[in-house]
Amino acid sequence: MAVSEAMKQKYGRVGVLYGGTSAEREISLVSGRAVIASLERSGVDLVPIDVGNDLLQKLPGLALNRVLIMLHGPGGEDGSLQGALQLLNLPYTGSGVFASALAMDKLHTKLFWRGVGLSTAPFAVLDKNTDWQGVLQQLGGTVMVKPSHEGSSLGMTRADSAEALEAAWLEAAALDSSVIAEQWISGAEYTVAVMNGEVLPPIKLETDHSFYDFNAKYIANDTRYLCPCGLETDAETALRALAWEAFSSLGCSGWGRVDVMANPAGELFLLEVNTVPGMTDHSLVPMAARAAGYSFDQLVLKILDTSFSGDER
Repeated sequence: MAVSEAMKQKYGRVGVLYGGTSAEREISLVSGRAVIASLERSGVDLVPIDVGNDLLQKLPGLALNRVLIMLHGPGGEDGSLQGALQLLNLPYTGSGVFASALAMDKLHTKLFWRGVGLSTAPFAVLDKNTDWQGVLQQLGGTVMVKPSHEGSSLGMTRADSAEALEAAWLEAAALDSSVIAEQWISGAEYTVAVMNGEVLPPIKLETDHSFYDFNAKYIANDTRYLCPCGLETDAETALRALAWEAFSSLGCSGWGRVDVMANPAGELFLLEVNTVPGMTDHSLVPMAARAAGYSFDQLVLKILDTSFSGDER
């Protein structure tokens, strides 16, 4: 596609960073290709960059004016890349260094939310000396085990016995030195996207899997996405408000997605914030944007627009 002079005037030359070396590489490749195709349709002058270990050697020679980050997981979403781009004086999309690092760390995100009085499920930190049965009793008998620094539900396992908990910890610990067990919340799961200060319509997730796992997110075609989410007006307003408070409390900016569980009584519990959510054909932010009246191409340009907000970080 031809480069639009108006787009070149507004954005200059844009590097799209995707792929990378994290466990989420395959998802990032799909997200990146979708975003690249969209920017090409819009006439943006772009350079696709499948990120490897030589990124910092490459970037200075590419004459970029800004960067759109489409890297998921460590190395792209955890603040390290954001810090490098700031040192290179390259504007980039999404949250800054501190917010990216904090949101990527589920343990410290939960500690922070607990400290500021935001509702998140009870949890425990796991290690080789953990009293497995004691943790289960403390957290109500069933837990979700999570690596602190992975996304896309990688390494997550439901456990309801001491043996299963230890096995789940071993699996998660193979991916991350920091592992938590979170009290199992039996109820509805919601996700709420944020875009440039706008809270997009919440989506309710329904799956026949035991939870919204990697397969349900990216492979299965029987996952159900409800938007409108089915909540009464007051309850949806409270969900949107909690999502915005969770997002902004961590210092996040630009765009992202907040995941929330509700128990049978309707009480809301924050799970995590994703600062570089997926943009695949199964992804949630494009669905929410569509419900708000934005096409995929409009959404991608809105994401690119967040690269102009660097002074607010």
